[in-house]
Amino acid sequence: MTRPAKQLRIGLIGAGPWAERTQAPALAAHRDVDFTGVWARRPEAAAVLAGAHGTGAFSGDDGVDDLFAASDAVSFALPPDIQAPLAARAAEAGCHLLLDKPVATSVAAAREAAQAAERVGVASVVFCTLRFAADTAPWIAEQAAAGGWFTAHAQWLGSLYAPGGDSPYAASPWRREKGGLWDVGPHVLSVVIPALGDVTEVTAARGPKDTVHLVLRHTSGASSTATLGLSAPVAASGVRIELVGDRGRVQLPVWGDAVRSFGAAVDALLESARTGRAHECDIRFGLRVTEILAEAELLLDR
Repeated sequence: MTRPAKQLRIGLIGAGPWAERTQAPALAAHRDVDFTGVWARRPEAAAVLAGAHGTGAFSGDDGVDDLFAASDAVSFALPPDIQAPLAARAAEAGCHLLLDKPVATSVAAAREAAQAAERVGVASVVFCTLRFAADTAPWIAEQAAAGGWFTAHAQWLGSLYAPGGDSPYAASPWRREKGGLWDVGPHVLSVVIPALGDVTEVTAARGPKDTVHLVLRHTSGASSTATLGLSAPVAASGVRIELVGDRGRVQLPVWGDAVRSFGAAVDALLESARTGRAHECDIRFGLRVTEILAEAELLLDR
């Protein structure tokens, strides 16, 4: 079967495990994407990942600009505080943005990237997995439309740093430094904010190791709690998000393939770039998530 004409040239910034396992396969397989290349700080890493998908390899400071010039959009698989300034640079080059979460761990850096995207007028999507997974995305939309929620409870515990953990992401320096608050906190906020409204008050307390407990108030008047961490025992790890309200209790369904979910995020970026309509999970939402988590981090530091 003949492939249709390409609609958007997209380059990939980053060549780590997330790029290798999720983003590169999704971009290479997408019918409406021309996968223009992979940039990485290490030339050999860019060459290996690019070679696996039949696209070009870029590296170095000039190389990132070359990839921007060859692309209509760029996808990021980088630590957040490396991602943000490069996202601003990509926007200034006229590239649409497909960002990883969190956009940044600094409010100033996230705001600079958001302002660059707005100033140039490029489309943006932040890949909060649950907003794009086939089972969870319609569930979130349904709960947001239903309303009448009284409270929500979330527990997202990973075992990256527990004895016996074998995640390929455990070697990530930024995850080890920032912990569950910044790694899985954006996922929880991407569910509870659509259902309960923006966050108006934040309370935070530390648990064992990197575990953090949040209590949030929302514009709807509802409250939510979240327990976030990456150091739980393997047997205790897992995800549960529950909304409680007029319709009783409803739980977030299990979601599946990350590659397929990322493909849906690509679809969302294509639609936003084509129509000029902002997506609900765009860089402005990413900025808001950074603001909330930075406030929680400040409370924890005090």
